[in-house]
Amino acid sequence: MVEFDLILLLAAALCAGFVDAVAGGGGLIQVPALLVSLPAELPATVFGTNKLASIFGTGNAALRYARRISLPWGIALPAAVAALLFAFGGAAAVAWLPKDVVRPLVLGFLVLVMIYTVIKPGFGAASGLRLASGQEHRRALLLGAVLGFYDGFFGPGAGSFMIFALVRFFGLDFLHASGAAKVVNFATNAAALAYFVPTGHVLWIIGLTMALFNICGALLGARLAMRHGNGFVRGVFIVVALVLIARLGYDTFA
Repeated sequence: MVEFDLILLLAAALCAGFVDAVAGGGGLIQVPALLVSLPAELPATVFGTNKLASIFGTGNAALRYARRISLPWGIALPAAVAALLFAFGGAAAVAWLPKDVVRPLVLGFLVLVMIYTVIKPGFGAASGLRLASGQEHRRALLLGAVLGFYDGFFGPGAGSFMIFALVRFFGLDFLHASGAAKVVNFATNAAALAYFVPTGHVLWIIGLTMALFNICGALLGARLAMRHGNGFVRGVFIVVALVLIARLGYDTFA
């Protein structure tokens, strides 16, 4: 690997950690950088190395949120367990369901999410009415199962979808939704690594080096999110959603 490629990967890991810690979507930065820098590697190796780099940043961001704010563990933990289990099913589905079928559907959902967030300025500005604990746990299991499956199968925007769903269907504000989403993202990353590591699809030196920069970006993103609150998280969320729409739109129609 040439020096330029290494610099590109480390810069991408730093930026991805920052974006992921605030609003999800760091994979949009890190995966393309890995594909460009490692053209001879199999896609599975690229994705495995990406997950190795990401899980450290996501885990550190989750810990930082947990230390500074009161996370909704009654939502985050059931969703994380369901996501951990169903991410395996998503990975298995790759063999029989073409991703080209999924991409237009995801693009459509992202556009709806974006429109809903923009036309409702108060959306996620403060915590709303919470559900009864039993109903909350059931919804959390369903949410974790659906997004865990999606993240294992396709992936782009999973963290952003999680934040939106936690705000819309659980009454959380953007800051607490972002913190809870990190717990679930950590579970899906762990599930993916449980598949990629035994099959040898991880470049350990590259992945661990990127992990250090991903952690730095994640710590900075989490710090700024907690310092500036819901308005900052909402703004970054909208920007990430726009980038996701542009990227998926290009991949679908180009």
